[in-house]
Amino acid sequence: MRGGHATPDVHAAGPAAVVVGGGISGLVAARELAMAGAAVTVLEASDAWGGCVGSHVVAGLQLDSGAESFATRSTAVADLARELGLADRIVAPRPGGAWVQLPDDPRELPKTGVLGIPANPWDPEVRRSLGFSGAIRASVDRWLPAAIGTSSDVTSVSSLVRARMGKRVLERLVSPVVGGVHSADPSLLDVDMVAPGLRAGVRKHGSLAAAVAAQRRGSASGPAGPAKAGSAVAGLKGGMNTLVAALVADLRERGVELIAGKRADTVVMTPGGWRVGAGETVYDAGRLVVALDGPAAVGLLEQSLPELAALRPEPGPLVSLVTMVVDLPELDGRPRGTGILVAPQTPGIKAKALTHATAKWDWLADEAGPGTHVLRLSYGRREEARGGVEDVVLDDESLLAAALKDATTLLTVPVSQADIVDWDVVRWAGALPFAAVGHKQRVAQVRKLCARANGLSVVGGWLAGNGLAAVVADTRAQVAAESAGAA
Repeated sequence: MRGGHATPDVHAAGPAAVVVGGGISGLVAARELAMAGAAVTVLEASDAWGGCVGSHVVAGLQLDSGAESFATRSTAVADLARELGLADRIVAPRPGGAWVQLPDDPRELPKTGVLGIPANPWDPEVRRSLGFSGAIRASVDRWLPAAIGTSSDVTSVSSLVRARMGKRVLERLVSPVVGGVHSADPSLLDVDMVAPGLRAGVRKHGSLAAAVAAQRRGSASGPAGPAKAGSAVAGLKGGMNTLVAALVADLRERGVELIAGKRADTVVMTPGGWRVGAGETVYDAGRLVVALDGPAAVGLLEQSLPELAALRPEPGPLVSLVTMVVDLPELDGRPRGTGILVAPQTPGIKAKALTHATAKWDWLADEAGPGTHVLRLSYGRREEARGGVEDVVLDDESLLAAALKDATTLLTVPVSQADIVDWDVVRWAGALPFAAVGHKQRVAQVRKLCARANGLSVVGGWLAGNGLAAVVADTRAQVAAESAGAA
């Protein structure tokens, strides 16, 4: 006892590293550190590993409860999967493509690449969505000066699209995709964070359409031409949650100490590195990786780096996922391909997206069996309200009722409570980083401040950008850069 309090249990080793957060970025960081020879401890406040790459069992099927695919615009996730022995599990979705529900009717989502922005406004699928007048307005982009939409220091997705291609492209193509991917209105999102390099592409190639085409080239095309919308992704047989299981197994083989149910309360910079307090236990280490959401990361570090307090980001939106396993052979025909995104102004539909998982992944269709289908509907957008932003929240029973109604409308097949074999609701609070306008500049400031502290890396989607591909690549790069600087 010291001063009436129990003497804390101090863990020290050298060279030692502590990773705070056991989501995908924390696990990847721990692996990088372990491969570099460090003795690594990972502290995770919850009892589950992987963060938003989670799993749940519904009707006896082990399903992804969060991320269920990864973007193939880079090889980051595929490379990691191969390193973990999962190369033979990498699978492409069925080629049926995705749809978009517009206020008037549903359309196949055009073969465009970046946030629903068309590379060719006169592509037949694009023209069907925009109409003749909308396609003409979008074509004006080709003759506009490259400076329009690209000259200011920061700009939103909607400002760029509206200025260059007009309102119909924004409302009928971009808003559904942005809402489905980022759970936010495009007017609130920093285009440089959610579509890196796009504005630079406009300046280089002369138009937004040309910039989109340049980003698409080679990323999802083949001998038959451009891939269907929604197909520039891949998954893992058994679900993305198998990546987490493989990571955890790999870390244990490397001797990494994985401690679940242990929340880091304090972080203090010391002459020799860092001291992390977690309850009655204190961990001393030369390297520290903070792999938490933005508000939590700033809250933990601001005692040691007070300037970070002014850079605390807003929490990400609350997203609710309703998963229904239904016995409904009428869905065998996959009426809306792999799924459907919903334009925000569509009346009578609360969901922002529906994924027909058994239509998207052959392995899951095989596991579920004939006539059994897995539907996942996503709810929750960040919207402007009363001068700020608010999350739209529903309770579980209301969500189920909405999911049945929305699925019936979106799939054109009646889906009733009697068809449900099992269902579940999973809520993700802050799992999707909210890249508000100006966020790229704030990220640069955060990184600059953290670089002044020896042995510190801060990783996660709030800095890397949304999506597994961005998070995995950035985490590996940040840990490697800090290791090189310490060498």
